[in-house]
Amino acid sequence: MTLEELAAAIGAEVADGDPRAAISAVNTLEDARPGEVSFLSNAKYVRLLESTRATAVIVSRGVRSDRVALLRTADPYYAFRQAVVALHGYRRHPHAGVHPRAHVDPTARVGEGTVIYPGVFVGPRVTIGRDCILYPNVVVYDDCVLGDRVTVHANTSIGHDGFGYATHRDAGGEPVHHKIPQVGNVVVEDDVEIGAGCAIDRATLGSTVIGRGTKFSDLVSIGHGTKIGPHGLLVGLVGIAGSTKIGHHVTIAGQAGIAGHLEVGNNVVVAAQSGVMNDVPDQTTVIGAPAMPASQARRVYAVFTQLPELLDRMKKLEQRVEELSAGPTGDNDENDTR
Repeated sequence: MTLEELAAAIGAEVADGDPRAAISAVNTLEDARPGEVSFLSNAKYVRLLESTRATAVIVSRGVRSDRVALLRTADPYYAFRQAVVALHGYRRHPHAGVHPRAHVDPTARVGEGTVIYPGVFVGPRVTIGRDCILYPNVVVYDDCVLGDRVTVHANTSIGHDGFGYATHRDAGGEPVHHKIPQVGNVVVEDDVEIGAGCAIDRATLGSTVIGRGTKFSDLVSIGHGTKIGPHGLLVGLVGIAGSTKIGHHVTIAGQAGIAGHLEVGNNVVVAAQSGVMNDVPDQTTVIGAPAMPASQARRVYAVFTQLPELLDRMKKLEQRVEELSAGPTGDNDENDTR
């Protein structure tokens, strides 16, 4: 399409370029070639406007350049997304409906427009909504429910048993772990996307719930009975223990862990590698292990990086105190009046 047509499709305006220039693809600022459009959403890369070979760059309205055409818009990252859709579209599936090498139990219900890839297992009494995509080797255990427009990437398991055991001493006094049957299920609401290699436990009782519009990256683990509110973002290697309640629009960054039976409020951000061990109120950003409010964490880590120097100073101060306490001759006799 032309630059002018692309601008109209993504809600941008053409600045300093030929609106009739042909655009065929989207690419990065470093790799773009003539005939391609790129984007700038992070100010740290603004220098690349001077070297990119792209025909045009999607930018925010305040950005200027003397050498490349600009597509100015209020939200360049979203406009970039729109450009990818307009120029490349979504993945085209090699087949429609249920692939013959997938296993769907006769008691399961699959909605219209849903695509199920080879190697998928859909268990008894499962309900899958309309326009879903289950990629190869996804497993959905019995009685689980997937809403409409749910995407599940390869090798993810939904509804396997949660980690539930009662430890009881046997006749000989030895503690033995006895499995608790997991009789609940998993409910995945509409418009959820789950990455590859994720694991979502079924509830012991009731339902583990993934709220509508929530997006998982890869290798995310959700414990039994956890309830995640709408529009969450869970980055790779996140782990949430059982019976935890997560509010709406919560972002949990990579390798963060959340202990069980906690409540995490709405619009919370959990920074990467944080360990959440207590409830988190609404509108809070937490950092660190144990996780703490960002303002406190910044002070803690500012001191943390200076610990070797502070320890050295403390040792010197202790030595000086001992010298002063000993007196001029080293005699620390309290009855000495000299």
